[in-house]
Amino acid sequence: MSSARLRAFLAVARQGSFSAGARALGLSQPTLTAQVQALEQQHNVELFIRRGRRISLSEVGLKLLPIAQQLTALETDAYNLLHDSGRLERGHLKLGAVGPFHVIEMVDAYRQCQPSIEISIRIGNSASVLADLENYITDIAVLAGSQDDPRFMTHCYARHPVVLFAHISHPFSKRTSIQLDELNQQSLLRREKGSTTRDALDKVLKQAGIQLQMSMEIGSREALREAVIRGLGIGAVSEAEFIAHPDIRMIRIVGNPVKTETYVYCLAERRQSLLIASFFEQACSVKK
Repeated sequence: MSSARLRAFLAVARQGSFSAGARALGLSQPTLTAQVQALEQQHNVELFIRRGRRISLSEVGLKLLPIAQQLTALETDAYNLLHDSGRLERGHLKLGAVGPFHVIEMVDAYRQCQPSIEISIRIGNSASVLADLENYITDIAVLAGSQDDPRFMTHCYARHPVVLFAHISHPFSKRTSIQLDELNQQSLLRREKGSTTRDALDKVLKQAGIQLQMSMEIGSREALREAVIRGLGIGAVSEAEFIAHPDIRMIRIVGNPVKTETYVYCLAERRQSLLIASFFEQACSVKK
């Protein structure tokens, strides 16, 4: 099977169209279309269902997609090994992360050791970042919390306490810390379901028997911060992600009972890849 034809199929599947796939590979659309058609004709299958300008993966295409992703990733690993003889003179490392805070710090440390390696970063929610890793779209994922899944290798990068922040008009803003039980019946702005910060805080509050007044559910750190700036309630965030503003104040919880952890992930089968191994070694020293 031609690797060029497989890459052509993968580009169309990822980009959602033949024209976008051709741009991604730097090919003309007729060339890419011919490669996909040749792959289909070679095996007498239909990989895409074509409806005018719209396409979707056929049943066979859906089954081929994860295999093609794995093969192309392994081909890249093999090329890097053979071309550079273990010296990592070039390469492209693709990262996925739920936020910029730790991943940029890691990239900075890595670039100091490997300035010739090209790096790209995709930001998304936890589900999309993990899916990109599983589907070989990214090589490394930076997530809050760990997954007990043998398909992944994980490395704990950092632990941070969860802190509160409130508008300067709120009584808590005059203090640097509060006891956990002082949150009872307070109006707390809540992150969306699946948020690691929300899950960690909810667990500790439930164990302590503390009831909150949930005034609003908000789906991003940026929107949560804006709501607190406008005095709509108290927010909670990992200390590493708190961004100061003249109208808000950070308040610690005495004893730091709520913590979040940042983990670096890769597929277990790719842990020995030169690029991936170098990132774990040079960018992921534990900050706990």
